[in-house]
Amino acid sequence: MAMNWHDLLFMHWEVDPVALRRLIPPGLTMDTFAGRAFVSVVPFRMSGVRPHFVPALPGLSAFPELNVRTYVIAGGVPGIWFFSLDAASRLAVRGARRLFHLPYFDAAMSVEFGEEIRYRSRRTHRGAPDAALEMSYAPTGPVTLATPGSLDQWLTDRMSLYAADDAGRILRADVAHGPWPLQPAQASIERCSMTDWLGLPLSGPPLLHFSRRLDVVAWWRHPA
Repeated sequence: MAMNWHDLLFMHWEVDPVALRRLIPPGLTMDTFAGRAFVSVVPFRMSGVRPHFVPALPGLSAFPELNVRTYVIAGGVPGIWFFSLDAASRLAVRGARRLFHLPYFDAAMSVEFGEEIRYRSRRTHRGAPDAALEMSYAPTGPVTLATPGSLDQWLTDRMSLYAADDAGRILRADVAHGPWPLQPAQASIERCSMTDWLGLPLSGPPLLHFSRRLDVVAWWRHPA
């Protein structure tokens, strides 16, 4: 799959490693940075979502998305474990749930642009736990690339994602993209209940990184 990610904000909170470990499947090892565990909430927009080498379809290939994720390792390969992926596209939600076994959920979402990006999301998926985000954010400085070995790189530079199928088997899909063009950011969070259903509270101000655009290719899943 090819896709473009736009106006993305990484919001990272440090969390209790013991509480986080209970939420990660046994087939995965929790990944930490100097013993510190993190969960991220990531609002952004998608465009150009399509099979690779196939043109994007108007009205079907662009929509907002909102991810809740943490960091894991399997077979020595670091990657991302998604707790949820909310999207304003019923087709994308059903396709990703079926083909990639990712926990996608329907949501009513809006993105407005001005001096700041105004982002709203409310989960509407039938039978799913409630989750919502209301906030504004904007970049505040120039683009930089993360220093190798830094926390910034560790949090953002992940080229694999993990999922579990209906039998509990761990699957991996790899992605390819250039270095993240990161900017410092500011954010005003009015409501964030994205991890309430996990019993994982997010306290204090998050660590923020903004990225205007990244072009991505994702490969088919395979056993981890």
